[in-house]
Amino acid sequence: MQQKQQKQKQQWVAAWTAAPQQPSTGFTPNWSQQGFSHQSVRQVVRVTEAGSSVRVRLSNAYGTAPLRITGATVARGDGGAAVRPGSVVPLTFDGARSAEIPARGQLAGDPAELALKAGESVTVTLYFAGTTGPATFHAQGFTDSYRAAGDRLDDVSGAAFTERTESWYYLAGVDVGGGAGGGAVALFGDSITDGFGSTPGADRRWSDALAARVDRPVLNAGIGGNLVLNDSAWYGERGTARFGRDVLDQPGVSTAVILQGLNDIGFSEAQAQGYDRPTFFPAPVVSAGELIAGHRELIRQARARGVRAVGATLLPLKGSDHWGPHAARVSDEVNRWIRTSGEYDGYVDLDKALAAKSDPDRLAEAYDSGDALHPNDAGYARMAQELARVL
Repeated sequence: MQQKQQKQKQQWVAAWTAAPQQPSTGFTPNWSQQGFSHQSVRQVVRVTEAGSSVRVRLSNAYGTAPLRITGATVARGDGGAAVRPGSVVPLTFDGARSAEIPARGQLAGDPAELALKAGESVTVTLYFAGTTGPATFHAQGFTDSYRAAGDRLDDVSGAAFTERTESWYYLAGVDVGGGAGGGAVALFGDSITDGFGSTPGADRRWSDALAARVDRPVLNAGIGGNLVLNDSAWYGERGTARFGRDVLDQPGVSTAVILQGLNDIGFSEAQAQGYDRPTFFPAPVVSAGELIAGHRELIRQARARGVRAVGATLLPLKGSDHWGPHAARVSDEVNRWIRTSGEYDGYVDLDKALAAKSDPDRLAEAYDSGDALHPNDAGYARMAQELARVL
């Protein structure tokens, strides 16, 4: 009872998030479909807010059976799977070391006494004595997570964690208490928000670059391949369906920045060019009006929760597999609406900021990761610079 009362009184602010996805193959090898059995999983995240206590949120959103957590710990990271000696803190759930999360459910842990600084690396280690089945996860973490046999909750060296992937499993959020409180900025979108094209393991996504520029928490709610208007087996529920869970329900969020739509208009172009990949489905030909209606729904949801909605213009995409006559026309129409309609509470013009001087439809070479679609580290830094000016 005391733990429940403490949990209710504490004011929490999200310091890190990852949008949950259903188990899938993904672009890189992951453990989501096989799940875990008598294993420990150690995940490293970088918090964007300081606090005197920490709370971990876990998700079984796509589980078809209850998930049994045998034990969990949190600690300060010390590089790779290692943790700072003396920093390992057991996590409890309503006072118990173990917990069960219902199918399709989520769970927030009790407060743990661990003072953190903004920008600090934190590890969350989960131990599963039983067999989980397929795991709710976030496919593209662009940083390593680790797996070891047996109970390694208190392992400091990390030497036992010999397996790794670039995905997060069951971990949906890390909150801090006792900090400045509130004012979090949530970046919502697809692979560009997720950080595709940035240097793995270097924290160079545009959310990382923004966190270094603003004195407030920054959350990354991107899912690679995500669509505004349609659900995808690989790329998550449509943006209008997941926005509440992945952005508006995050504690302390006051601003949502929406950068999404290139996949809605680009998947059909990719198919027309012969890119017959299972990832490019569904791929209806989407009009500017349909995509704008999707953005209006996101704005409506944000305002209903008292959250400021900032629109980001779609980036140049000429030369990519998403480019074609229809995508060119629709991206221009949607960007014109974002700039001129006044329907968003503010906007950031990433299209103009990252465009090549010689061709405004193309990413500048200095900002291109190599596929004419996703920015590189410098491009993400420029995006953060532009957004910081309007927050």
